[in-house]
Amino acid sequence: MKCLLFDYGGTLDADGTTWLERFHPIYKEVGLDLPKDRFDRAFYDSDDNLPARHSLRGLNLAETVRLQVEDVIKALAPDQAMLIDPITDRFVADCRGQFKRLTPVLERLSKRYRLGIVSNFYGNLEGILTAEGLRPLFSVVADSGVLGVTKPDAAIFLHAAKAVSASPADCVMIGDSVKRDMAGAAGAGMKMALISVAAEAPKAGQDWTIRSVVELEAILG
Repeated sequence: MKCLLFDYGGTLDADGTTWLERFHPIYKEVGLDLPKDRFDRAFYDSDDNLPARHSLRGLNLAETVRLQVEDVIKALAPDQAMLIDPITDRFVADCRGQFKRLTPVLERLSKRYRLGIVSNFYGNLEGILTAEGLRPLFSVVADSGVLGVTKPDAAIFLHAAKAVSASPADCVMIGDSVKRDMAGAAGAGMKMALISVAAEAPKAGQDWTIRSVVELEAILG
């Protein structure tokens, strides 16, 4: 293997847990115990429309997350604006705790492989990684919001491979989504490592199943 490509959300900022799954218990903890279906609808509406509703250029992680939370609160509990900052702060702190945990692993991996990111994001992921001190570890950041193509389209994976001068067969895609990461990588001809915290991980044709990026060193030898 010459290149390791990582998903961002649920892979680098958490161990196999999506933003939706991470946010819902935080909302409950601050007193907004909303029906799951209502929360899901508001979350996805915010997530899907964030770049259209807001100018995200140059925003860091906390500023981006705050806008996402603000839109959810406006939809579900407009009289509870005082909860926006506590929810944002807790989520961002969890992300940064994960970054701190993974950085030594990524630094060691970067000495053996070219690292990249392939993410369905809002268009400002590169700036977020720079602000968090992670950008120098990655040779390419393929952000769907910049490229205009989203996973599982093979084109976004092939873009990342080309950027690091690697053939798809020499790349491993590491991600937590079967539909986006595993299916997309398979379509691009890459090897796959699925991050899953489930007792019985989905079978998606992955070459490896891990519970965290920290396990990569052991499986790759």
